[in-house]
Formats: sequence, structure tokens, C-alpha cells
Amino acid sequence: MLITDPIGDFLTRIRNAQMAGHRMVEIPASKMKKAITKILYDQGYILKYKFADEEGKAGLIKIALKYDPVTKKPVIRSLGRISRPGLRKYAKSTDVPRIINGLGICIVSTNKGILTDKDCRSQKVGGELLCYVY
Repeated sequence: MLITDPIGDFLTRIRNAQMAGHRMVEIPASKMKKAITKILYDQGYILKYKFADEEGKAGLIKIALKYDPVTKKPVIRSLGRISRPGLRKYAKSTDVPRIINGLGICIVSTNKGILTDKDCRSQKVGGELLCYVY
């Protein structure tokens, strides 16, 4: 199956798994999806992840979703795509948006790798605005 927007598919699979109340979600892997997964883990939006690589193929990413222990609601309240294949969005380091006044993150693809909005401002690099999470 050909997917025209792999990052959009990645975000949609996480969103759908959370709405269904699943603990785990499996996503086809790529280098960019692995980098986004590491950022989500480092920022505390997911519980665990595992890269299941296969020979000759990209493999799978297994993500354990994180829920609030008291309310049983997902930690990720919203996630969405900013730049898409039909309309790419780029920003300088000074113009990278703050998501909910710094409470959320914006994931940016730069020439130094996949970074959060805070890292872009500190390293003074801009790039393509991939998605936001809060």
C-alpha cells in the first residue's frame, strides 16, 4: 500500500489508538518516524517505544501510549500535521511557533536533524514545521 503522507499516517495511527483506548500501537518504521518517536519519548508524551527491525525492510515501531493514572485520559491531548505534501510550511528560528505558549511542542525538520521548537531557537536553525503535540 502506498502512503502519500507517512508522517500524517504516523500521527493518525497514534490518535486513533488513543481514541480507542489501546495501550500499544504498531507503525511502519522510517528514519523520520523513529526520530519523531524519540522526541515524543524524551518530552514525556509516550511511555515506551521499541524499534523492531527486519532484514532488508524498515521494520516496525511499537509505541506504548501513556495515560493519566487518575483520569485514564491520554497524555497527548492533541497532535496534528502542520506541513503537508500539498502545502509545505517553513520557518526561520525566530518564527517557529510556540504551541500553547510553550506547554506543547512543535517538531521541526532541520539540517541538524529532527528537533523541537525550543531546540531550534537555542541552536538558531529553522526548517520545515512537521507537526505539533500538546
